Amino acid sequence: MSTDTWSLAGRTFHSRLIIGTGKYKDIDETREAIRRSGAEMVTVALRRVDLSPGKPSVFDAIPKDIALLPNTAGCYSADEAVRTCRLARELGMAEFVKLEVIGDAKTLFPDNEQTITAAKILVGEGFTVLPYCTDDPITCKKLEDAGCVAVMPLAAPIGSGLGIRNPHNIHLILESVKVPVIVDAGVGTASDAAVAMELGCAAVLMNTGIAAAKHPVLMAEAMKNAVIAGRQAFLAGRMPRKSYANASSPEAGLIE
Repeated sequence: MSTDTWSLAGRTFHSRLIIGTGKYKDIDETREAIRRSGAEMVTVALRRVDLSPGKPSVFDAIPKDIALLPNTAGCYSADEAVRTCRLARELGMAEFVKLEVIGDAKTLFPDNEQTITAAKILVGEGFTVLPYCTDDPITCKKLEDAGCVAVMPLAAPIGSGLGIRNPHNIHLILESVKVPVIVDAGVGTASDAAVAMELGCAAVLMNTGIAAAKHPVLMAEAMKNAVIAGRQAFLAGRMPRKSYANASSPEAGLIE
């Protein structure tokens, strides 16, 4: 699997697991979860990080060779999201940005219209944009056409752990766009991550599924293994589903 890589804007990655940095009990747990996950990219919510000089922050837990994906979590308009991304650029960490524009405080579903508006502005300003959106093929196609380098449809509401609620829509998205499809939000356990990869997604992004586990560091490693297994299963090609039994052993040559 060492040769099974994927790319974003000219940068090559081996790990297909992207993890968040929120909700861990402390910096040490965050650091160890990142290490055990094998992730090569982590996302950080800029609006929820104390950037005061001299104070410990989540950035202390992130190895220097890992790609940062600053995100616009907590933004409810295109304007807020664009300003947050500009802040990331000023801080010197805006190679990639995860665009997230929330439309509803209860479900945390994204506002697709505002997301597309923000994406067009950010791409025009030279940002490399990875947008979080609903599992809607039309929205994903519009985001690709706007110049986004990937699309990140939700599996289920953020932090719900419900897993992929609509695999068919993910399949339609994979057929609709040529950019990488990264399942984002709603992954609760290793089998959810494996399903995303078995569908043919390029990667999976998660935070709560790891950080809210009883043993987050162990779950981080479980997610790493699940993503690898799911990707291998996709490449191997699953057997056809059948309505009736089919004996594993050949019947020819049976001794009466």
